[in-house]
Amino acid sequence: MEGPVGVYQEYEQKKVTVDQCLEKIQSGDRIFLGFYGGEPRTILRKMHTIGPRVTDVEVWKATDMEDFPVFMMPEMEGHIEMKSIFYGKTARGLSKIRPVDYFPNDLHSCMRLKNEQEPCNIFMVTVAPMDEEGNFTLGSWVQIEQDALEAAETVIVEVNPNAPRTFGDTAIHISQVDWLVETDAALPELGEIPFTPVEEAIGENVAELIGDGDCIQLGIGGTSNVVARKLVDKRDLGIHSEMFTDSMMELMKRGVINNSRKNINTGLAVASFAWGSRALYDFIDGNRDILFKRSTYVNDPFIIAQNDNMVSINTTLQVDLTGQVCSESIGPRQYSGTGGAFDFAYGALHAKGGRGIVAVPSTAKKGTVSRIAPLLTEGAMVSITRNVVDNIVTEYGVAPMRGRTVRQRVRNLIAVAHPDFREELEKQARYLMLW
Repeated sequence: MEGPVGVYQEYEQKKVTVDQCLEKIQSGDRIFLGFYGGEPRTILRKMHTIGPRVTDVEVWKATDMEDFPVFMMPEMEGHIEMKSIFYGKTARGLSKIRPVDYFPNDLHSCMRLKNEQEPCNIFMVTVAPMDEEGNFTLGSWVQIEQDALEAAETVIVEVNPNAPRTFGDTAIHISQVDWLVETDAALPELGEIPFTPVEEAIGENVAELIGDGDCIQLGIGGTSNVVARKLVDKRDLGIHSEMFTDSMMELMKRGVINNSRKNINTGLAVASFAWGSRALYDFIDGNRDILFKRSTYVNDPFIIAQNDNMVSINTTLQVDLTGQVCSESIGPRQYSGTGGAFDFAYGALHAKGGRGIVAVPSTAKKGTVSRIAPLLTEGAMVSITRNVVDNIVTEYGVAPMRGRTVRQRVRNLIAVAHPDFREELEKQARYLMLW
């Protein structure tokens, strides 16, 4: 039956309890979860209850919104195993107990590569309630969700009135859904992140590299919050960013971000997900000035490069003296993931008037270790290659990398290293014949 009556009948026919939903999962299933607010948290809170009856179930996920028992209980090993697209705190904690399998990727190609190799047969995600035409929306999380849905044999959604209705690649029709569970669980929120004096100094240095009319990409963290605060006097900024943040919301409210000078998607802030406060979700809800697109689009370096004056701003863990950037591991130990760091660095480098910025505090471990090192720690993963890196920014200034020789890079980086380590870095650079 077509029309509103038909879609609501179909809705009721597909509605199940959490326990009935979990009965659908069988040994050998590969389950892909929505990211961030898209995690089906009501289902995940009970998934461990089916552990004893299943084996070899894989659950693919990204950053963790909650420490669900199914991932933390040692007895789940061999029954339900977590596979990580992007390491979060749960994966870091679990990796101390048992191995957590990680999928190396750049976000723009992540799902294409995953689906070519071994697609997941079940997709689970949280959605905003259905409208009269039978469409749910994916809230503000569309990084990989549509790609995972299209590859899955079974689609299960948690319908949550707290999820915002959004525009772009966000619609899921009731006909695409096999089973649905209703919930009113609060969406995961990202609390306000305070910033340190060091982050404030870095943020000020970064903000000086941004001009009126620039199109920016920002992430989360104290440094990003400072950058946003320092942009209040700018004009006509645009957004093309993997993540949409509370700080972007505030700049849109002030009129600083109006997307009027973007040469593609003019007038629209473009992102693939949002994670922040309840106020952010309310701002996004029904807001046609924000376009949510898949990461295959938002993170595609060749799309990013079409934005004139594109400014990519990312943070990192360690930089070596030639400009290699490690953002995802501490030595060989996985800590986070590449995400969109390389995507945006490469795209910004090739944009007309574009700039890539990698921000890093000069030291770690209470000032005892320099984050600018002669060599990356043994086993460290290179997240952004030195061929792509553009500007390295610390609290001591900006070290330009683009178009510089190795010797020039070394000198520029030592100049922005912590003063306590500059003499030793120069000594090591000479020993390594970099100077």
